[in-house]
Amino acid sequence: MDNNKLNEIDFNNFLLSCKKNVLKLAQNGGCFIGSAFSCIDILVYLYTNVFDIEKIKNKKVDRDILLLSKGHAVAALYAIFAEIGIISKNRLDNYLSIHDDLYWHPNTNIPGIEFHSGSMGHGISIGIGMAFASKLNKIDNKVFVVVGDGELNEGSIWESVLIANAYKLDNLFVIIDRNFIQANTKTEELIPLESLKEKFSAFGWETFSCDGQNFFEIKQIFQKSFENNLKKPKVIIAKTIRGKGIPLMEDNPKYWFGNYNQEELNEFEHILDQGKGKTL
Repeated sequence: MDNNKLNEIDFNNFLLSCKKNVLKLAQNGGCFIGSAFSCIDILVYLYTNVFDIEKIKNKKVDRDILLLSKGHAVAALYAIFAEIGIISKNRLDNYLSIHDDLYWHPNTNIPGIEFHSGSMGHGISIGIGMAFASKLNKIDNKVFVVVGDGELNEGSIWESVLIANAYKLDNLFVIIDRNFIQANTKTEELIPLESLKEKFSAFGWETFSCDGQNFFEIKQIFQKSFENNLKKPKVIIAKTIRGKGIPLMEDNPKYWFGNYNQEELNEFEHILDQGKGKTL
């Protein structure tokens, strides 16, 4: 795939291929398929419409950087990397094998992974360091951090939010995968988070929100965030449904992790082929 921007039709076809790649990983040990399907639309948009893939492949200094702080959703990244040629599709067969580094969390031994993640709450802190370093070195790039809403219970998150505002890191973009489920519990029943938009605004951030599984809203909100000239870090609160596209899993805390046999996976693929997994 080249780095031309995808229209909505091609985007959905690409998204479908990526979701099928995730399904391939949901066997022989399984993966966090619900979490991956929650944020995969946003990730597909970034890798097909924002990032310069050649710069990522060649580790150019001015490449845009993505940190998947909610590292358990890494199957979505593996799926996308296989479609855009960062890794070969054959490597997906090595998932959870001792012969490869494709595992349950991001690993920098894999091309395109910028930092190990999986321990919740650290992604924004790391992103701040990278964004600040870019400012100091006059590098024109952007740093994106994808966090799960359950991560926001970590104190390190809010310390980071304060620091990013203090240093006016307008090259830092935090995307909250707001699916309202933390592991197998509703976030608002555990530790209520709302109103996130008001909280981040009070901490000095420029705030945006969108349907994180609607191509048009994703496109519009990223374009709006890029065009704004305020010297503030930016947060996009993306409302999502965990397991989007497979009704059995959708918004169901029970299915935060999946390990399925081939018959089940074939049925899931059939459901996706019917169009139920599309962003539109």
